[in-house]
Amino acid sequence: MTSRVLAAVAWPYANGPRHIGHVSGFGVPSDIFARYMRMSGHEVLMVSGTDEHGTPILVQAEREGLSPRETADKYNRVIVNDLRDLGLSYDLFTRTTTLNHYAVVQDLFLGLHRNGYVVPRITMGAVSPSTGRTLPDRYIEGTCPICGYPSARGDQCDNCGNQLDPIDLINPVSRINGETPKFVETEHYLLDLPALAGSLGKWLSSRTDWRPNVLKFSQNLLEDLRPRAITRDLDWGVPVPLDGWRDQPMKRLYVWFDAVIGYLSASVEWAKRSGDPDAWKQWWIDPDARGYYFMGKDNIVFHTVIWPGILLGHNGEGDHGGTVGPLGELRLPDEIVSSEYLTMSGSKFSTSRGKVIYVGDFLREFGPDALRYFIAVAGPESTDTDFTWDEFVRRTNFELANEWGNLVNRSISMAHRTNGSIPTPGALLDVDHELLRTSQNAFDTVGALLGRNRFKLAITEAMRVVGAANKYISDTEPWKLKDNPERRDTVLHTALQVVSDANTLLTPFLPHAAQQVHEALGGSGVWAAQPEIREVTEEGGPDYPVIMGDYAGELARWESHPIGSGTPLQQPTPLFAKLDETLGETGPAWAPIER
Repeated sequence: MTSRVLAAVAWPYANGPRHIGHVSGFGVPSDIFARYMRMSGHEVLMVSGTDEHGTPILVQAEREGLSPRETADKYNRVIVNDLRDLGLSYDLFTRTTTLNHYAVVQDLFLGLHRNGYVVPRITMGAVSPSTGRTLPDRYIEGTCPICGYPSARGDQCDNCGNQLDPIDLINPVSRINGETPKFVETEHYLLDLPALAGSLGKWLSSRTDWRPNVLKFSQNLLEDLRPRAITRDLDWGVPVPLDGWRDQPMKRLYVWFDAVIGYLSASVEWAKRSGDPDAWKQWWIDPDARGYYFMGKDNIVFHTVIWPGILLGHNGEGDHGGTVGPLGELRLPDEIVSSEYLTMSGSKFSTSRGKVIYVGDFLREFGPDALRYFIAVAGPESTDTDFTWDEFVRRTNFELANEWGNLVNRSISMAHRTNGSIPTPGALLDVDHELLRTSQNAFDTVGALLGRNRFKLAITEAMRVVGAANKYISDTEPWKLKDNPERRDTVLHTALQVVSDANTLLTPFLPHAAQQVHEALGGSGVWAAQPEIREVTEEGGPDYPVIMGDYAGELARWESHPIGSGTPLQQPTPLFAKLDETLGETGPAWAPIER
C-alpha cells in the first residue's frame, strides 16, 4: 500500500557555510529515507530551508559589515549550492524570510492566541551591556541550577534535559563576547506549555514505536514545563500580528518559534509553486499520511514537545480545548529521527572553535557519494562518532573502490571483452541460484531497515550482497572458462544481474554512482533524479534560489530489474578513485590534521 510521506528536515542557520557535522544529522539521513520511500512507491514531500532570523544572523552581519538581509542572502546561496551538490532531493528547500513563511507563522500564532495558549507576561530579558542588543537564550551559557552541568544553555540543559531561562543559570555569560548579561524587565508573549502538558503527555504515551531514548527524554521534560517566551526584543524577524505589537520595531516573534513552523510554510509554498495551492493538506491534514522529522539530538525538545505543543494549541486540542485554527486540524509528528554528533577528535564540530570541515570544500575534492557513504556506514546514527581522515580513506578505498567499484568494473569489463553485451545465460547451477537469492532477499531486509531509519544496518546488508558477488566471481573464475562459453556467459549474466540488484539497493545512499552504474549496464534515462536550483519570485518580495526536483520521472524502483541479454556494453570507467593513504595521516591542505 502506498501512502504520503512527509520528510521534514531541520533548517540550517544561514549565518555561514554548513560543515559535515550538520549534514550528518539532518541532511544525508533524510535524503536516504526520502529516496527509498519514493523508490517504494510512496508520495514523498521533503521540505526544509535556511533559518534566517534571530541574533545569530545579526551577529554574523555585524562581523562582516553587512545588513541582516544581505547576510541571509549570501549564506542562503552557499548552503543551497552545497546541499544541491550533495544530492539532497528536496521537493522544496526554501527560506524563512519569505512573505509566505511570515503569513503561515502569523496564522499559527493567531490560532494559539485565540485558543488562549499564548499569553502576555512581564519577563526578565537578557541584554548585552556593551551593545544593548537582546541576547537569545542559546547564546547564554552557565552552570545548570538543577544538575550542576557547567555548559548549560539559556533555554535548556543538554545534560539533564530540563527547560531553563537565562536568568536561572549560575554565572551566566554571553557566548558572543564572554560578558555577563544584564537582565531587564520586558513584556513578551509566552507559549503556555503547562496548559498543553496533559495533551502532550497523552500524545507522547501513544508514540510506542519511537526510539526509547527520544521518548524517555521527551516524557521527562513534561514534569517541569513552564511557559516559554515566543517573542523577543529584536528588529529582525516575523512581526507579531496583534494591535499594539505589529508596528513596534523592536518586537518580533522569536526565531525558535518561527523556525519549526517552517516545515508547514515550506509545504504551503511548495503547493503554490506546484500549481495546486491546497496540495499541502494531503500531507498535513490527511490522517493516512505519515510525518518523519530529521534533526540532530540538540533539537529533540523542539520537535517532541514544543512543535507538537504548538500544533495541539492551534488545533484546539490543549488541556482547556479551543477551536481548530485557521490552517485546519494539523497532523502531529509520527516519527522523530534524531542523530547524535559527528565529532572531530572527540570535540563537536564547531565553526566558532575552529573544528570544522565545510561541505563545499569536501565535495570539491572528494565528491558527494564518498561523504554520503561515510555518514551512512560510520556516521552518528545512535552514538557520537569521531570523524577521522584515516577512517574516511579506509572506507573509501577498501569498501567503495575495492569492493563495490571493483565488482562493477570487473564484471562489466569481462562481459564487454567477451561478448560486447550482456551475455545470454545457460542453465543455472546451485551456486548461481544461491547468489541470486541472496541479492533478491536483500530487498526485503534492506527495505525494512530503511523504513525504520536504520541506515547503518541497511547499507551493511547492501554491501554484504556486494561481498557475496565478489566471492562468487572469485570462486567461479569466468576468465578460465574460454573453452566453456555457455558456462562463462551464465556466470557473467548472473554477476551482472547482482550488480544491477546491488545498484538498486545502494541507490538511496549513492545516487550519483547509481546513475553511472545504470548507464554502464546499458541503461538510458534518469535512474536516480538529482535536485535542481531554481530562481523563483514572490509577489512583493525579492527573487531567491530554491532547491526542487522532478523525482516522479526517475526510473529507480525498489525491486529487482531483470537485465536484458544482448544489451550493448561499453568499457566502464572507474566508479571510485582510490585515495592516497597519506591523506589519512595528514588530512587535506584545507583541513590538516593537527599534531
